[in-house]
Amino acid sequence: MMNIILMCGGDGSEHDISLKSADFLEAKLGEIQNVRVVRVVLHRRKWVLADGTPCIPVGIKTLVTPTESIHMDYVIPCIHGFPGETGDIQSFLEILGVPYMGCGSEASRLCFNKVSTKLWLSAVGIPNTPYVFLSDNSQASQASALQAMRNWGSVFVKAASQGSSVGCYKVDDLAKLPDAINDAFKYSRQVLVEKNVHPRELEVAVYQYGDEVIATNPGEIKTDKSTFYSWEEKYDGSSKAETVVEAELSDEQKEQIRSLALKAFDQLKLRDLSRIDFFISADGEILLNEINTFPGMTPISMFPKMLEHHGDSMTEFLKQCIAREAPAKHHR
Repeated sequence: MMNIILMCGGDGSEHDISLKSADFLEAKLGEIQNVRVVRVVLHRRKWVLADGTPCIPVGIKTLVTPTESIHMDYVIPCIHGFPGETGDIQSFLEILGVPYMGCGSEASRLCFNKVSTKLWLSAVGIPNTPYVFLSDNSQASQASALQAMRNWGSVFVKAASQGSSVGCYKVDDLAKLPDAINDAFKYSRQVLVEKNVHPRELEVAVYQYGDEVIATNPGEIKTDKSTFYSWEEKYDGSSKAETVVEAELSDEQKEQIRSLALKAFDQLKLRDLSRIDFFISADGEILLNEINTFPGMTPISMFPKMLEHHGDSMTEFLKQCIAREAPAKHHR
């Protein structure tokens, strides 16, 4: 019997979404034979099992509770934002020598910071949205942002190190830009001011399946024209956003987007899975927006929908991830 440690929570802004994603993954893992799923909820000062029992990692590959010691054969760090997508939990698991699902610590850290992501994308020739980088909230930074908005007309202000549109603001009024920047700096030590290209918002699931890295055809997020795909639009039950599992695009556009997604997956050294988001501007320009190294797995999330729409099985995908990293104990 293999012990799969399903980590979730994290006490960040996406804690509750992580729990919903873990529900989905736990159900899929339940379809795999010879696997025991141990759900662990991470809080900043304690780890607990699903029933609230405290637990703690002790020594190498061992999780200890008041009543038993559990060998950690494999970990699924289902944590959106800190400390999962930031690379922190991956570094910890690497020190312990525990195999885990998803991108490594370096790739996770690189992709979580929107500035480092853009620098890498530009370096390897992948087009992305024009931006101004604010390293501090100084008068000079505010002035450069104001000038950028005068040039572009409409912008997005984004905390550099946050996920799920946390600390992200669409600004159409020059007078509201300083407040948006001030708010974004509450979430991150760096801020991006990006040109609003009035895009269609597209998402691609990229994942390893068998001996192949697969990029699905893009899905599309359709929001009210007056808003953007905010945290509320993503997860609120009253959201009016519409998700389309395969967007209406030309074959040439689909191929270009898939090719760029695969290039990003390869060049940024991603592993197992990611959701790579794109924009198509009003004049048809394709731009990579951001990379999610552990995408949402809730009932309305696009990654599992696109994977299965492509014709693959989420359960089989999980089995393959486990077998690649912990083959000795895995039995199909």
